[in-house]
Amino acid sequence: MDVSRRTLLTALGLGALGTAAGCSGGTGTTGSADGPASGEITFLTAIFEGATGKEILEGQLLPKFKESHPDVTVKVDYTNYSALNEKITTGLASGLMPDVLTLGVGWVDPFAYKKAIAPLPDELGTRYDYQERVLKPSRFDGKLYALPIVLDTRFVAYRKDFFDEAGIKATPKNFTELRAVAKELTRSEGGKLSRVGLDPFSIDLRQCWETFLFAAGGELFSPDGRQVLFNSEAGIGALQYFLDLITDGSASFDLKTAQGQPSTLQQGSAAMMMVNNSLWINIEDENPELIKDDRIGAFLLADTRPAMLQGGTLVAQSATSKNAAAARALVEFLGSPDVILPACEQRGAVPAVADLADSEYVKGNPFVDFALSNLDQAFSEGGTPAWMEIREKIKPTLESAVVGQQSAQQAIEQLAGIANEAIGRLG
Repeated sequence: MDVSRRTLLTALGLGALGTAAGCSGGTGTTGSADGPASGEITFLTAIFEGATGKEILEGQLLPKFKESHPDVTVKVDYTNYSALNEKITTGLASGLMPDVLTLGVGWVDPFAYKKAIAPLPDELGTRYDYQERVLKPSRFDGKLYALPIVLDTRFVAYRKDFFDEAGIKATPKNFTELRAVAKELTRSEGGKLSRVGLDPFSIDLRQCWETFLFAAGGELFSPDGRQVLFNSEAGIGALQYFLDLITDGSASFDLKTAQGQPSTLQQGSAAMMMVNNSLWINIEDENPELIKDDRIGAFLLADTRPAMLQGGTLVAQSATSKNAAAARALVEFLGSPDVILPACEQRGAVPAVADLADSEYVKGNPFVDFALSNLDQAFSEGGTPAWMEIREKIKPTLESAVVGQQSAQQAIEQLAGIANEAIGRLG
């Protein structure tokens, strides 16, 4: 990593962001959001991927926006989540922030803290039927800074046929039952593991651990985002649970799904799997027989409480947009059901508004319907202005324990140290 790129990433983690944000936010060029919507604005998006996504956004949606805002021109900058962090940071450092941008869940606190994004009228949070848990990641310091577009949830999917073969009548209600069922459903052939009882490793390890943490009753940070709480019995225990599954032989880090390949659940090499709701559209395309024969089910991870991780994509307005009224209008448009529904259909995502619960799309996608019906049990990552710096360190630190380089307690203590240092730099 060269020095300039390291500097930008440090800025994104809020170690050096003060100077960058000060330069871009203190020029006095910010426009008013109260005037007429006009002018050219840029939209940085990590959704609407590929040719299909571009056609949906530029061929269908933005022309509708243009009908009601004829004096606004939107230039789209497409990216993906792996590059989104750095693109935003580059914009902050150069003073050339996009007027409208997509953010991940957990990202509002860092960018709002440094005044990189603008607060929105609070009444936008009541336009549609949002659950407060859905809106919570869009708020910072009591103000609304973003609108949710699509949600990506994490829960457990399972093979009903494997449960039936084993005579298992009910899904596990706690971690103890889950571990026992995982052991019972594990299979070996010729002394080689052929099917794990539970695959927790084919989704992002950070998000999987967070889901177990929340189900164990834990939290990531204190409400003010200034105290680490995940270095608790719940946080250590959640990681230790993965190690225990490996010790049992009912989970394997080596058996996780390779990039671009059908999931272990689809292949039959896992009886249960931590999944993203988007998996359903892959099953429809690649293994429709599993749906036709009703072989796929879902349940919430639970122990001290049921928990489903809620990620997703939010849309926010730059605090330095010269055409702020136009940017605000686009944010409002992108947060509407007319945009949310086609965005979800493309990605197999969960609508951010309950208004779409009865739509044909939701009713035709059991994973999406399941997630939308259980949003009252959803928990989100983030919760501190230092999140962007902490976030990138979670997965490799957890992985060091999974592959046996250190214990679960050592890994969580190391991660807590990293988080405390990042929070301490906030000032």
